[in-house]
Amino acid sequence: MQDGFILELLEKPQTQPKIFECSLDVVYEDEEMAVINKPAGLSVNGNTYKTIYNALPFNLKKSSLKDNLPWPTPVHRLDNQTSGLLLIAKTKTAQIELGNQFSNKTIQKKYCTLVIGKVHTNQTINSPIEDKEAETSFEIMKVVNSLKYENLSCLKVFPKTGRTHQIRIHLASVGHPILGDKLYGNKETLHKGKGLFLCATEIKFLHPKTFEIIELKIDIPQKFNSMLVREKRRWNTYNS
Repeated sequence: MQDGFILELLEKPQTQPKIFECSLDVVYEDEEMAVINKPAGLSVNGNTYKTIYNALPFNLKKSSLKDNLPWPTPVHRLDNQTSGLLLIAKTKTAQIELGNQFSNKTIQKKYCTLVIGKVHTNQTINSPIEDKEAETSFEIMKVVNSLKYENLSCLKVFPKTGRTHQIRIHLASVGHPILGDKLYGNKETLHKGKGLFLCATEIKFLHPKTFEIIELKIDIPQKFNSMLVREKRRWNTYNS
């Protein structure tokens, strides 16, 4: 190269997604990352316009740090019909570090769910999914009588691994499919118009920059409590 020449490295521009102007509940946000409360019925990403991914720029501020991402990016997924806490990276550092925490299984997530039937004991399920290790534990929170289902059980669920549909598959495998699960349940598990009763309610992880412990928790969706109260009331009325 001759003296006097300047070599410039140009980063290939990335196409900004079309922004989906949908307001989301932002539970936590700083320069590195954010956590949102994903509503049920929206996919995290995919070949469609109405996704969480496309809605993030409408809800979050772009990071001012040098390694900021072109747009906020989810670092894990929740099923379309699952609601709850979703981690978002705003910088490359956060994307890599949070991704590593997921790979190392150090991020702790807790879910709340309603399942069909009376669950008698707390349990850990270790059944492989697609020949891969998978582990899910659960604790019984409440059991109510139900005219339609005989019983509904409210569980707190702790997935140790993160296989696709893991919680849904594991609970169905022990005879307690999630209420509203069209894929792993049957006609009896559906409750018209109410969707899937599964929500990621708690998450614990290390901040990707400061490495401080962050614990976040949201309330159980109102439809969970409404369903339990409704079923108990109907049972009591019928049996009084």
